[in-house]
Amino acid sequence: MKKALILGGGFAGCAAAHQLSLIGKWDITLVEKSPFLGAGVRTEWYGGHPYTFGPRHFLTQREDVFEYLNFIVPMRRCQEHEFITYVSDDDAFYNFPIHVDDIDRMPDKYQIKDEMQCLQGVTTAKNFEEYWIGSVGKTLYEKFVNKYSRKMWLVEDNKDIDTFSWSPKGVALKSGPRAAWDTAISAYPEWEDGYNHYFNVATEFTKVLLNTTVQCDLSTKTAIIHGESHSFDIIVNTISPDVPFGYRYGRLGYIGRDFHKIVLPVEHAFPKNVYFVYYAGDEKFTRLVEYKQFTGHKSPHTLLGMEIPSLNGNFYPLPLKSEQHIAAQYFADMAPGVFSIGRNGSYRYSVDIGVCIEQAMAMAEHIMSGSWEHPVPLEKWRSI
Repeated sequence: MKKALILGGGFAGCAAAHQLSLIGKWDITLVEKSPFLGAGVRTEWYGGHPYTFGPRHFLTQREDVFEYLNFIVPMRRCQEHEFITYVSDDDAFYNFPIHVDDIDRMPDKYQIKDEMQCLQGVTTAKNFEEYWIGSVGKTLYEKFVNKYSRKMWLVEDNKDIDTFSWSPKGVALKSGPRAAWDTAISAYPEWEDGYNHYFNVATEFTKVLLNTTVQCDLSTKTAIIHGESHSFDIIVNTISPDVPFGYRYGRLGYIGRDFHKIVLPVEHAFPKNVYFVYYAGDEKFTRLVEYKQFTGHKSPHTLLGMEIPSLNGNFYPLPLKSEQHIAAQYFADMAPGVFSIGRNGSYRYSVDIGVCIEQAMAMAEHIMSGSWEHPVPLEKWRSI
């Protein structure tokens, strides 16, 4: 029986364990440094309310990926949910992505419309600021993007951000339906414990070692676990790729989050279809989440989550070419048979739950094809 090691027990690690167990004939070990599986996607409770670390709704363009998860954890589709942004200078809430129907409500609507007549486009954009101004004009950029992105990424100037295509919410002015995701399937578990059941099912045939750290060499596919050396046929890495290599090319940059839970003495705080609200001004926080909108929890009170960007934790890989270049060096040093997946493992901001499942499925297909001992092109994984 061939041996597989999985580093990290978040959603990507659990999805990988499940796909390997479905193949069969693999002795699978998963190591996780925390005392539980699921990482920030695990549902916990506060004040009688279920919550996760930030909104963890499920998004995918693929019906088969939805049906896969829905078979294990019954999912409630929530296509109706909308994003809104508070713009303090206007003292108004607007739709996001930016919607043309809102422009007539803006105090500087004529200036915005004039700018929209002469947009430069994004083909020559060299940084994040130019990318957005070329897409929506300077006034809308200042309203919705400038301050938000600077506090999101803890930068002084958006010109410092030199990659542009990572935002899942896009930059175009919308003119159609106002649902936040027009083509993707949007869903959330029906059960109050969220995705927790999935983590148990996914690792049923896996040896799970919690509260465990290992010394792992991804160039030789070996690891020291509890003082003993082991060799593996494949390793699935879902942690930051700099860690197993001892930061030989430098530490990869991440933005973390300070997360605050607030219970309010009202049944609902947000409008019916608004699940979370962005704040584009000088506020320290980036967004508020009302968890009952996702979970369907019944209570006379409601729970909000407040997210403040910080250096506390490795949650969002930095969208900088310099950081991606460092990550590419680590990927290049990984042996054939090493799969680096998930948001941290891929070092890609836009990897969410749906993409984690897609990556795990693609990994399983690659293994079943019999070519898993050969190198996997980096771009194959980054394009999933």
